[in-house]
Amino acid sequence: MGGTAVVIGGGIGGLAAAIGLRSVGWEVTVVERAPVLGDAGAGISLHANGIRALDVLGVGEAVRAAARPQYTGGTRVPGGGWLARMDGAVLERELGMPIVGIPRAALHRLLRAALPPESLVVRAEATSVDRSDPSRVRVSTGDGVLEADLVVAADGVRSRLRAQLFPHHPGPVYSGSTVLRAITRRPVELDTDFELTWGGGAEFGHIAFTDGRAEWHAVLNSPPGVRHTDALAEMRHRFGEWHDPIPTLLDATCPDAVLHHDIHELAAPLPAFTAGRVVLLGDAAHAMTPNLGQGACQALEDAAVLAAALATEPTLESALARYDTERRPRSQSVARAARQAGRMGQQLRNPLAVTLRNTALRLAPSRATVRAILRHADWTPPTLR
Repeated sequence: MGGTAVVIGGGIGGLAAAIGLRSVGWEVTVVERAPVLGDAGAGISLHANGIRALDVLGVGEAVRAAARPQYTGGTRVPGGGWLARMDGAVLERELGMPIVGIPRAALHRLLRAALPPESLVVRAEATSVDRSDPSRVRVSTGDGVLEADLVVAADGVRSRLRAQLFPHHPGPVYSGSTVLRAITRRPVELDTDFELTWGGGAEFGHIAFTDGRAEWHAVLNSPPGVRHTDALAEMRHRFGEWHDPIPTLLDATCPDAVLHHDIHELAAPLPAFTAGRVVLLGDAAHAMTPNLGQGACQALEDAAVLAAALATEPTLESALARYDTERRPRSQSVARAARQAGRMGQQLRNPLAVTLRNTALRLAPSRATVRAILRHADWTPPTLR
């Protein structure tokens, strides 16, 4: 089966979907409202399921070459004591690969490189879809109308297409947490590849990259919309007394490099990921909190499963039904688990509850940390043929 497709959104999920569709014989146009296809963002960890999806799409080797394996790290308290350690070598034995860290900009560039430049259209915002013709879909943009056999809505947590397709769905809600993050301007000395530190209602973490720089993120319980005149100074005030290397990471950061976003999620699950010839993918379908590091990985799974279904099913209708059947239960389950992880991790602030959680983590066997990661990362990818 082949045809024409329009992918709305040039983020990780949209680019991955376009790669997958092209690999199984579809003509694809990616429509992105931004003036340039984004090298924005900080860093990202990719678990085995995300890497396996990238392997299906044919770009896994390139991503591995640009990423740094995460063999050492874990979860700490602000004073520096360990709650749980991560053994990346054990994960590698279990899954065939460790978790890896990569700048989002590098991942975007690798995904774009797998697509012909003429298939990427910027400064074009999709405003609506017309599904009145059962055999075609029309996408309205500021520059006109695009027609296709299939439309992939990968337009993010505030998806305009999702709101049109499911007008009674409440849409994204604020999670209660906001995140500030940046990549250091220079290499930093780090003893671990990856860390999280939990305080009351706050988390600070880092991801080390191959060039010696690192991404850091700070997640805070906060009302939505709060912004700081000097975000880096606020981070120094909030985390300056926490253990090394947190002050070092902040000192290695340019003030204008700090990004600040409130975290929204689809707390109410969608009743379907498809509507006629339109399919929802990534955050448009299942925006989740970042507490499990699975948001991008689930979008990559979406792209691989969609391509495989279109390659192997006899009709578009059966392919989209298979996509919905395979992706909706899994991604929504991961989203629920991420929400719960946030409530028991970063969002927890009651001192007694924090003490009980920390005690439980310290007493848990090391295998428990591995099992927690395997629960979501151990995913069997589809084949495209």
